[in-house]
Amino acid sequence: MTTITAVLLAAGQGTRMKSNLPKVLHPLCGKPLVLHALEAARQASTETPVLVVGVGAEEVRKTLGESVRYAEQQAQLGTAHALLQAESLLKGQSEYILVTYADMPLLRGETLRQLVETQQANRGPMSMLTVIYDDPRGFGRVIRKPDGTVAAIVEEYVATPEQLAVKELNVGAYCFRADWLWDALHQIPMSKKGEYYLTDTVELAVRAGLPVQAIVLNDLTETIGVNTRVHLAEAEAAMRRRINERHMLNGVTLIDPATTYIEAQVTIGADTVIWPNTYLQGATSIGRECSIGPNTHIRESKIGDRCKVFMSVMEGAWLENDVEMGPFARLRKGAHLCDHVHMGNFGEVKDSTLGPGVKMGHFSYIGNAQIGPDVNIGAGTITCNYDGEKKHPTKIGQGAFIGSDTMLVAPVEIGEHARTGAGAVVTRDIPADSLAVGVPARVIRTLERKKRSE
Repeated sequence: MTTITAVLLAAGQGTRMKSNLPKVLHPLCGKPLVLHALEAARQASTETPVLVVGVGAEEVRKTLGESVRYAEQQAQLGTAHALLQAESLLKGQSEYILVTYADMPLLRGETLRQLVETQQANRGPMSMLTVIYDDPRGFGRVIRKPDGTVAAIVEEYVATPEQLAVKELNVGAYCFRADWLWDALHQIPMSKKGEYYLTDTVELAVRAGLPVQAIVLNDLTETIGVNTRVHLAEAEAAMRRRINERHMLNGVTLIDPATTYIEAQVTIGADTVIWPNTYLQGATSIGRECSIGPNTHIRESKIGDRCKVFMSVMEGAWLENDVEMGPFARLRKGAHLCDHVHMGNFGEVKDSTLGPGVKMGHFSYIGNAQIGPDVNIGAGTITCNYDGEKKHPTKIGQGAFIGSDTMLVAPVEIGEHARTGAGAVVTRDIPADSLAVGVPARVIRTLERKKRSE
């Protein structure tokens, strides 16, 4: 099998970001820039990628862990010098070396695969990506030979007026034949700025009479590199459009894509409708035929099929199927609403399970509780789960009816089909099929359980 290793350059200082955070760790649609770049590189390579780190190396290593191999550029001596730091890891280990930058998060995996395939068909030592664009943004100009191969890359600051008129620009992504690359890097001369430039490999190949191939990108957004916060905002907008289009093409309706924020890891089932001002973040998954929003914020949560979440907030929560919640409902970490639960306005649930068919209309707080099936939770019900030192559980059995403004002082258990009167303060367990009222609540009678047919 042909071996292809991707090397991502991430050693730059990123001074124009004006940040203490390494540039490649700035988030883009919920993931650091470098993770987007790595994901694309993996799609076009066969071996574990190599990341060349420098400034902020410790933070980058902490974020990525053992998902990549590392080479470190201790002195910032240019892009060719950065790539040379990977020689000891890769020389003799891979047939092709794919090189790109960790601050180019929009390059697609399929684009990089096309670059690799171009080089595999090239009898010369390297192939590169270019783009045709009226605004050069400081990129080097690509000069072609009559046969279409690359003659040179001319940097803007040394280009003649005729060369400056060229619209084809160097993107900064390359695929090299490895057996040629490592020797070539040692031949690159130091520039007047005291650095070694990877673009000089083109001159070395051309001087030796070897063809350099180039393929032109059609999607300009793939070329966005992030050097400033302005570039980061441009990349964010482009990535958001890409993510939104992917979901719409997969059968999801976005009523207003411009006001819908969906991060990269989110999954959404077909025939789900996302309303405006909705934020879907982290590893959130949403099933089929749901209605989400408007004005809804969901993070790191799981939602089943046919659910309705209206003007609500969820974080670390789980809805099964056919659940309705909102408006102004909040699910905190550990909240689990089973099939057919209804949760109305101004309710909050944390670290609790509401069983199938539970009704929690409004103005209630449920924390550290296990609620059985078909329980009715009246307006104003509160589980008093914290005693000032630690939290305690509440358990409510199947078919119980909790009256409005009931205070459940945990630890406490309400039996199956038991009832509390309005305003009850429950400090002791209530047996099944009992009615408890008062402050503190006391059992006043046993209830006759209704037959199923009734």
